[in-house]
Amino acid sequence: MAFLWFLSCVALFGASYGCGVPAIKPVLSGYARIVNGEEAIPGSWPWQVSLQDSTGFHFCGGSLINENWVVTAAHCSVRTSHRVILGEFDHASPSEDLQVMTIAKVFKHPQFSIFTIKNDITLLKLASPAKLSPRVSPVCLADSTGNFSGGMRCVTTGWGLTDSSASKTPEKLQQVALPLLTNTECKQYWGNKIADVMICAGADGASSCMGDSGGPLVCQENGAWTLVGIVSWGSNTCSPATPGVYARVTELRAWADQIIAAN
Repeated sequence: MAFLWFLSCVALFGASYGCGVPAIKPVLSGYARIVNGEEAIPGSWPWQVSLQDSTGFHFCGGSLINENWVVTAAHCSVRTSHRVILGEFDHASPSEDLQVMTIAKVFKHPQFSIFTIKNDITLLKLASPAKLSPRVSPVCLADSTGNFSGGMRCVTTGWGLTDSSASKTPEKLQQVALPLLTNTECKQYWGNKIADVMICAGADGASSCMGDSGGPLVCQENGAWTLVGIVSWGSNTCSPATPGVYARVTELRAWADQIIAAN
């Protein structure tokens, strides 16, 4: 079964580069600054996307899932006038080999609610295919039957605030390893705000924060990094003692497959 899943992942989401296997290997402390995180190795999270407005302002993250599609959070309110930046590590560097992509279509989950933040997922169809390279390649999407249990150590990345009181986001991509929580554990912090379409991670001294929204929460499955969550919401102060909440990809995979197949 694992072998069949790997084959389908390569066929659907990766072409020659495959999915979830960076050419430049990530190096994680303790795998062991997002809040209390660290700088990533340039190019080691090649599916990481920066969503920017026409002025070049980074407002949300996202993940490349194949040459034509990016996934992000519905609450990011992406429009076709926004840009998808691939291959970026340092916002301040003029020398990076970036791909600046335009968006052909935006597909926001029809049952997304800004009040409950359920179904916090949007798919972006690129106007032209991304050119896959060592620094630009897709992540695997968690299968709807995937089992990612509490305590599993996963990683989130982004250019979000490294301190909720900071005046600006970091220039360089940040990473942090976080444990998953069961939804029962997460409800101890967030009560009935937690729904089946959400997954929680953190509460052990690190957290995602503003600016990370829409970005990836990835876990290793059968040797490949797999998109398990999409950064959604959390503490207003980005408290590392409180879990962050992510859209649960296993619950939203069927909708994503449907949209991609029809478009």
